[in-house]
Amino acid sequence: MNVPLRFFLRFQTLPILLLVLSAGFVCTALAEDHALRVFSEPPGAVEKAKSRILANDPAVLPAYQELLKRADKALTLKPLSVLDKPKTPDSGDKHDYMSQAPYFWPDPTRPDGRPYIRKDGQRNPEAGDENSDSPRMGRMAGSSETLALAYYFSGREEYAEHAAKLLRTWFLDPATRMNPNLNYAQAVPGVNTGRGTGMIESRSLIAAIDAVGLLAGSKVWTAEDQTGLVTWIRSFLDWAQSSKNGKDEAAAKNNHGSHYDAQLAHFALFTGQTELAKSIVEGAKQRRIAQQIKPDGSQPLELSRADSFGYSRFNLLALFDLATIGEHVDVDLWHFETPDGAGIRKALDFLVPYVADPEKPWPYENGKKSTRDIVSLLWQAGAVYDDPHYRALVVDGPKRASDREALFFSLPKSP
Repeated sequence: MNVPLRFFLRFQTLPILLLVLSAGFVCTALAEDHALRVFSEPPGAVEKAKSRILANDPAVLPAYQELLKRADKALTLKPLSVLDKPKTPDSGDKHDYMSQAPYFWPDPTRPDGRPYIRKDGQRNPEAGDENSDSPRMGRMAGSSETLALAYYFSGREEYAEHAAKLLRTWFLDPATRMNPNLNYAQAVPGVNTGRGTGMIESRSLIAAIDAVGLLAGSKVWTAEDQTGLVTWIRSFLDWAQSSKNGKDEAAAKNNHGSHYDAQLAHFALFTGQTELAKSIVEGAKQRRIAQQIKPDGSQPLELSRADSFGYSRFNLLALFDLATIGEHVDVDLWHFETPDGAGIRKALDFLVPYVADPEKPWPYENGKKSTRDIVSLLWQAGAVYDDPHYRALVVDGPKRASDREALFFSLPKSP
């Protein structure tokens, strides 16, 4: 049938217009859904690294090749689960995570050794045995992130497929999933069945949710998977904010409090709670930096530990993490200073002389010689502060071109 053009235009233009507008809206929504959501690196850093890899930039290729080697090894890792431990937590449910406090040992004056007594800096092998979920969760999260990053850079679906399998087994499969709590983490035999300090172990989950962000473009990570993990992380975040163990960790004044904040900020961003993440980072100015760092850059609560250099570095890792998240929510922790001059950079500079001169005595050591390895911090500091001194220490350090950080932060070119 011949339809007059004016009739077609009169009755068909509006539907076509609506169809075009609808298609545009859907494309925008899909673009937003698949936007890269990785918060452990500065905004745009992962995308830029991919562009440099595709351009065969020699500055990133050694690190990329090392990443692929690690990803190939991770392909051989069988899916891990909290169900793998022989023992069952006091809850009677193996789906509950459990671990033992690392620095507590049997009391030799008691027949059964209980209650265990603290020996700071001396790790009890029991804490890392097969009954502890901590090593398993760390391997799962780290391997998932390695695989997902290798997938994002290379496009090889086998990496994405195995990462998704590891994540589903740990978080989503009803038969193997972990319950979203750490009620039984870092227990001290004879004292308790779990405590707030155990939440330091869930910092490995940050790598797992970064992996999910990297898998967004893969067909193997479905919308159902995404919804399931967002629900799990939101439940864990609720537990961390409302439980006794979570509240105890939040109140910690040392590195435990810093890592608690870093975790919650990550989890908040992952679950779409941007304002919560922003308030956590903003609050870290006074709650963490002002309370933990002195004007000379020292961190007294970490200097009191058996491995005082190592713990000073460990707390800075959390503060660097918070500062990176701050870049995603428009809060600048990198340049924040208290009225008397304390800040993140000052804390790093307090450690740098003992790295620049390995023979320089570290006067705060309390019974344990530290490795004094802050290369991962120096990589980022060199970029953030555009300071050639930090970059020079990376070049002279034990790890260089194949470091993971080389993918995201640049060293000065050789003369």
